[in-house]
Amino acid sequence: MKLLTVGDLHYNIRQFDWLLQCAEQYEAVIIAGDLLNIAGYVDVDTQILVVRKYLQRLKERTTVMVCSGNHDLDEKDPDGEFHADWLRDKALDGLHGDGAGCDLAGWHFSLCPWWDGPAERRGVGEFIQSEARRGFDRWIVVHHAPPSGTRTAWSGKREFGDDQLRSLIEEHPPQIVLSGHVHQAPFRQEHGWYDRIGETWVFNAGFQIGPIPACLVFDLEAGEVTWTSLAGRETVSL
Repeated sequence: MKLLTVGDLHYNIRQFDWLLQCAEQYEAVIIAGDLLNIAGYVDVDTQILVVRKYLQRLKERTTVMVCSGNHDLDEKDPDGEFHADWLRDKALDGLHGDGAGCDLAGWHFSLCPWWDGPAERRGVGEFIQSEARRGFDRWIVVHHAPPSGTRTAWSGKREFGDDQLRSLIEEHPPQIVLSGHVHQAPFRQEHGWYDRIGETWVFNAGFQIGPIPACLVFDLEAGEVTWTSLAGRETVSL
């Protein structure tokens, strides 16, 4: 099975167009958060409308999985915490979104929402623990922020990792964690696009400008992952 993983597209329409062009080459396309750009010149409601159309077009070509990031939040819940209501699994038509578990070719994928406060944080933890109790042999967690204490979480100036995710990985280790959020990590010396916590591989493709996003291609049968970006191409064996 071959997977294409990106993140931090930030409403770059040319990068969404690129995904459409190559989606059919993969069994799944996974977008690890921050589809929108809250600092952009287009209002969020319009961005959501446009990105939803892209996601539906992608769904016609391959399996699509997506989790929310901090730029994707659009609604406030009764606890006063924001969430990406438009990316919740129940709100998506035939796509796999926040809070979903998805099975594909013998692998299970857990798609985690972005948490904005303690209630949502607790919910994410309970979701991952619930998924872990199901005892998957081959398990991938998609979570926008990378786990703390890894090369994928360091910007070159400070740490942006998620402590709860780190603890959950140590307690319930999946085979792979896919993240984003820390744009610079893959491009900083002595940091990187991958790391390990015990037996768990952690990946972050990073953010780049231009028509093609930084991306990860997983060939799970061959046990290889290739990172492609403006910095070049690198491959690691799982």
